[in-house]
Amino acid sequence: VMERQFRRYFREASRRKGGWVISTHFTLVPGRDGEPLIGAHLKMLRPFLGKGDFAPGGWGQALVDELQPADIAIEKVAYSAFYMSRMEFVLQRAGINTLIFGGIVTNGVVASTVRDAHVRDFRTIVLQDGCAGFSDAVHETTIASLRSVVEVDNCATILARIEA
Repeated sequence: VMERQFRRYFREASRRKGGWVISTHFTLVPGRDGEPLIGAHLKMLRPFLGKGDFAPGGWGQALVDELQPADIAIEKVAYSAFYMSRMEFVLQRAGINTLIFGGIVTNGVVASTVRDAHVRDFRTIVLQDGCAGFSDAVHETTIASLRSVVEVDNCATILARIEA
């Protein structure tokens, strides 16, 4: 309950200061037969993915209730939200130059998107306690490796900075 309330408060505090909530949605685009169009490497790593999984508007697509509604939703087809998406275009047109990252999976989506944001000259902040991996060890190792390219902080500290 506290976590849910914190997310709502974080969303509202950010918006009061002119911030945006941008959600990215991993998408498996369905082919004519309904089977998702999946790259060979992903099919090998996730052979269980099939019809309906991560389809637009389907399971796995929704933003957590406490952060809804998003100001901008970006469908993505790979780990990085920048790869083959409209992410960079939208951020530039909206005048956004600082990105605060929370989400899953720390070593996949978060790390890939953060690194892509960094090389595109966005100021990037990762919420260490606002991300999760499949294990604590992998999460912590990823956070440590990201410190060379991004600012790493925690939710409470960033919230205090937003409210200041």
